[in-house]
Amino acid sequence: MEIDYPYGTKGETMSSKPLGNSDLNITPIGLGTWAIGGEGTFGWGPQDDDQSIAAIRRAVASGINWIDTAPVYGLGHAENIVAQALQDVGDRPYVFTKCSLVWDADQNFSHTLKADAIRKDVEDSCRRFQTDVLDLCQIHWPAFPPGGPDPDLEEGWTALAELKSQGKIRHIGVSNFNVEQLERIQKIAPVTSLQPPYSMLMRDIEEEILPYCQEHNIGVIVYSPMHNGLLSGKMTRERIAALPA
Repeated sequence: MEIDYPYGTKGETMSSKPLGNSDLNITPIGLGTWAIGGEGTFGWGPQDDDQSIAAIRRAVASGINWIDTAPVYGLGHAENIVAQALQDVGDRPYVFTKCSLVWDADQNFSHTLKADAIRKDVEDSCRRFQTDVLDLCQIHWPAFPPGGPDPDLEEGWTALAELKSQGKIRHIGVSNFNVEQLERIQKIAPVTSLQPPYSMLMRDIEEEILPYCQEHNIGVIVYSPMHNGLLSGKMTRERIAALPA
């Protein structure tokens, strides 16, 4: 069914601004979809897919014009749910996804920035979204576990830049990168956006990363701005006590 926009066209209720050096004008609030991936290594527990689809459609109907997801959220499940939710939406929002965290047939995950793996990630995301081109693809982690060696950083970024030049991706960005890592890949191709963790309780990026991004016109779309719910105004002592183990 078509979604009626209670406030008019996509993004009309909120001001929008360019994302870094791109031509994407995005609303200040986007919709993150980590939780809707469900259970698993990177999961948040059981989810109701119908509720997830309704939440995505309500977000778009309320004026949000971008959705952030990743293949590893539910091992493809979140991307599939986003695709289902947007199937009948007339004014489609931008969909941002990621690459570099992969899994095998036994659902064992690993991290890779090898060019072949990056290309497969992009192809798989396009298949799940039923599209020929991604709006934005971000390297999910420069290394995993975080802080580990990152010898393939340049190879992975070169692969993304080539996919962009081939028309498979409109814009390319990264997540969880520090300034030194940003400087390394900027020599290969401009970075459109960075996605770091940031909230009132987690402000490390203010010292070096945010100033660097501002200087180099790199857009910043943060994750966990509500600090996993602690800043939502909904986390009472009673709710915490009632949480399952």
